[in-house]
Amino acid sequence: MKSGEDIFGREDHVAPLSIIAMQSSKDLGDKINAHLVGWAKQSKHPQETYLVRSECPRFSSGDAKGIIHSSIRGDDVFILVDVGNYSCTYKMFGRENAMSPDDHYQDLKRIIQAISGKAHRINVIMPILYGGRQHRRNYRESLDCAFALQELRDMGVSNVLTFDAHDPRVQNAVPLMGFDNIIPSYQVLKALFNNVPDIIPDQKHLMIVSPDEGAMSRNMYYASVLGVDLGMFYKRRDYSRIVNGRNPIVAHEYLGNSVEGKDVFIADDIISSGESMLDIAYELKKRKARNIYAYATYAIFTNGLASFDKAYAEGAIAGVLGTNLTYSTEALKNREWFYEVDVSKYIAYYIVALNHDMSVSVIIDPHKKIENLLKRFR
Repeated sequence: MKSGEDIFGREDHVAPLSIIAMQSSKDLGDKINAHLVGWAKQSKHPQETYLVRSECPRFSSGDAKGIIHSSIRGDDVFILVDVGNYSCTYKMFGRENAMSPDDHYQDLKRIIQAISGKAHRINVIMPILYGGRQHRRNYRESLDCAFALQELRDMGVSNVLTFDAHDPRVQNAVPLMGFDNIIPSYQVLKALFNNVPDIIPDQKHLMIVSPDEGAMSRNMYYASVLGVDLGMFYKRRDYSRIVNGRNPIVAHEYLGNSVEGKDVFIADDIISSGESMLDIAYELKKRKARNIYAYATYAIFTNGLASFDKAYAEGAIAGVLGTNLTYSTEALKNREWFYEVDVSKYIAYYIVALNHDMSVSVIIDPHKKIENLLKRFR
């Protein structure tokens, strides 16, 4: 992969670049913009900013509208939105309301409408895929994610970029639209090794464990590139009952080699309440695992942090890694056991590559960079 400065020096971009960071993604948008501006300064085409100011003000009744404050006619527009950012609020009938994924998705559509078809191309960077956990139909149910993708396609969106989709096969709903499911594996391993310098990434000292069958592919990748053993848990469920729309988990059963004396790395797409991850950590501790490190692309902790504080104090969890792709509270960022994985530079590379119609295969498969990382830490 060429450097950002080299790419910015080229004349063959698709169109002038503009980035619209929705209210939900302001911090991440600022970091991405800083990388782009820095690269541009080293090229023949310096630019002060690539961010375009926009907003979605609301009336007191709750109705809203999308506004873009400068021209984006003919631009290659990238819209950045975090549908999971519950810290964003709005007033309705005098009450303060936290924005739900539905509210963020509606605001995204408002901004696309405000573009009014004047942009050269519209790309949406949506790290948490809207409706991503409702990606398939089992009963008489909605298909939120598939329908949302089709709606964005019909509104003129050319590409959707997401990270670690709950089930990337949902892209089959829009086979003629660009859809990239990005896995920040290199960034995760880099953050792990930098924050845990005593970890030894070899077969004798480290093991990868998948928390369930759905996460096997991402954990198989980590085990393969690190050259270590892989184990897995499967969820034994009570299929005679349905609780909160799902069959409740009875137990987590382990399959794999012994973890005794080894550090264990567990990767998943999301830590929601965190109950399953902690159950697995305690089970591994019973099997005499050394230190347990959990990673989730989206560490959202819907039930708070107390249970993880307790697990850390008891030695069940040595650390948790999560990306800055979605909103994290300051309380989480300040926890001794939490390590943030910054992916802003990765996204900036992706934007530059798409803006110049370059292949993104090298960005998607960072195997060479991981090899070099391992050489440093081995």
